Amino acid sequence: MLNNFESFDNSETATKKDIVIQERVDLVSSHMYKQFLDYQNATVNTNDIFSRMIDCLELVSDNLKQSFSSRGITTQNIYVDADTLKSVAVVNILWHKMSFTTRCNFQPQALYRDDGRHIFSNRIIAIRGNYNDIIKDSKDRKEEMVRLLENEIASLYVPADSSSKCIFKIKHSGQEFPVNQIDAPRDVVLKVIETVCGGGLYHQDGSVKTFIV
Repeated sequence: MLNNFESFDNSETATKKDIVIQERVDLVSSHMYKQFLDYQNATVNTNDIFSRMIDCLELVSDNLKQSFSSRGITTQNIYVDADTLKSVAVVNILWHKMSFTTRCNFQPQALYRDDGRHIFSNRIIAIRGNYNDIIKDSKDRKEEMVRLLENEIASLYVPADSSSKCIFKIKHSGQEFPVNQIDAPRDVVLKVIETVCGGGLYHQDGSVKTFIV
């Protein structure tokens, strides 16, 4: 009889433990589900912005060709090359080369704010150079990100809510600007091109600084 009571007590304890596990697992799954939904929505917004960004790049390229052509300068080195998935765009403007990519959004990630908040968002990175050359022979995503961040010009952080503003951060100055998702493609493209093409290159002499900003 005692053994039966012990068995009952053990069964009751096990049931309570199962309830605790279920409750805590439910909290974790609810948290991750919210992140997953934000990630999905941010991806939709990011893809839309990036597609329109490519259109803006094409317009900028056409305008530059007209401007340089009127000055008697060949325009064969002015072009935009986007992949079929519209996740990478490589831009060449005479001796300058830069790239834009969304290929850094392989998991839900948040942008940390100084007030302690965090905003789950996707990211569009603008980098100096040809994206394909920069990540060539990378062993994994971690190494790809290291290389991208080493060449980063600026990043646009795109939130899940299409009515919320993006955060545009410029690396060399540390400045950041809120920009609505309608204007983001144009504003980011123009700012990045102005940053790169509005500067210049120093002659190499062993100095760390090689680019005029």
